[in-house]
Order: sequence, then C-alpha cells, then structure tokens
Amino acid sequence: MQSLGKLTRIEDGRPQIISDPPVVVPLRDLLGDLAGAIDIEKELKDLIATYRRTLQPDRRVLLEQYEFADMARKVVGVGSVGTRCWIVLMFGRDESDPLFLQVKEAEESVLARFAGRSKFSNEGERVVNGQRLMQAASDIFLGWQRVPSGIDGISRDFYIRQLRDWKFSVDIAAMIPRGLRLYGELCGLTLARAHARSGDEIAIAAYLGGSAAFDNAIADFAAAYADQNEQDFQAFTAAINSGRLLAERGV
Repeated sequence: MQSLGKLTRIEDGRPQIISDPPVVVPLRDLLGDLAGAIDIEKELKDLIATYRRTLQPDRRVLLEQYEFADMARKVVGVGSVGTRCWIVLMFGRDESDPLFLQVKEAEESVLARFAGRSKFSNEGERVVNGQRLMQAASDIFLGWQRVPSGIDGISRDFYIRQLRDWKFSVDIAAMIPRGLRLYGELCGLTLARAHARSGDEIAIAAYLGGSAAFDNAIADFAAAYADQNEQDFQAFTAAINSGRLLAERGV
C-alpha cells in the first residue's frame, strides 16, 4: 500500500504508475505512437502467464487472483546499473489489494568464463535457483521469464520478485559495541549457512581450517575496501565540485 501511494495516481478512474523520468517511465510513454499498433496488454498477460508457470503450485494459485494493471521501466541500484528493470502493478479483488512485481534483467554470471557455463539455459532461472538454494526463505513470487523479442528486438532473460518483499535491517549507527558484535556474528552465521547449503560444507570447513588466518584476511580486505570507498567518494565529490559531473539535490 505504501508503494501504491508513492508510485501511482488516479488517471481515467484507475491507478496508474506516475511518470518520473528518468527514474520511472511508464510503458505507455516508452511506446509512444506504437502503443495503438501493439496489443500490449495481451502481450504482457501472455508473459505473466509464462512466468506464473515457474512458481510453486500454491503460489501460482495466489498469483492467478491478480490482474495486470500497469507497467513501467525503473532505474535500479548501483549493483545493477546498465541492466533493464521493470515494475508491474497488479490488482486482486479491488484497488485496495495491489501487488507490485519487480522484473530485473539477468545476464550471464561473471564467473561463467572461469567456472564454465551454467547448467540453466535461462539466466533468470539460474538466479532464482541460486537464491532459493542459498536463502532460508525466498520471496514467494520469485520466478523467471524470457522475453523473446523486447522493445529493442533483442531476447533477454529476467527474474521476477515482489518490489518490496518485507526485507528489514537495523540502525547500525545506534548500536553499542556489544550489540554491533552480536549483529556481525549473526550476519556471518547467516552467510556461512547460505554457502554451506549451496557448496560442499566439508571442503569449505577444511579450506578455512582452525586458525585465524582466514578471519584476518577478511578483516584486512574489509579495511582496505573501506579505504577504497572513501577514496572513490573523494574523487566523486571532486568531480562534482569541478563541474565534470552534474549533481542535482533532492532527486
């Protein structure tokens, strides 16, 4: 409901995603004059039906209760810059029952050239199965899709999840040292569990050994990474101050 209030407004008697270029651009604006020549709603419903088949049966039944309403391209975070991302608005029983899905492009893994190609032909399927394997509880609407020919005529793979899937964090800056240490241990245990689920836990344990060598190596890397972040930020702000980069406040 928070996303609905933030991302939509009533137009022609129904909620539609607000145009806020370049961050959010509705599909109707992207298509322009082509909108009348393409039955875009039918195309999207067909794509949603294909994606729905990648879900578990009980979740498929739940998704079938929702109907497509609107769609927009959305700029994604730093880790996904350069890839395509869409948000899809759907409604269930009425307009007080919204569902926002996020459709993110999945490219070949950066490890493929070292470890070989994935056994999955669809990169979205690779991402989804990796998340399901590593996460104790994944998004219930996690699935994948291949768009044979997008707006640019190129076939692309995507994975789909809820736009806001109830993730949460804590205010690290407000923690006392003991609390921060416990939180760090919890994050480490969670990450270790994920790797143990997806890899050979015996081989991992043997590699790590019983000494503090790996722990110290990670700590050294973390400190060096923090230093690099500070240097990058200084270079970034210097480029803004010199006028080489344009920055707008409040965007």
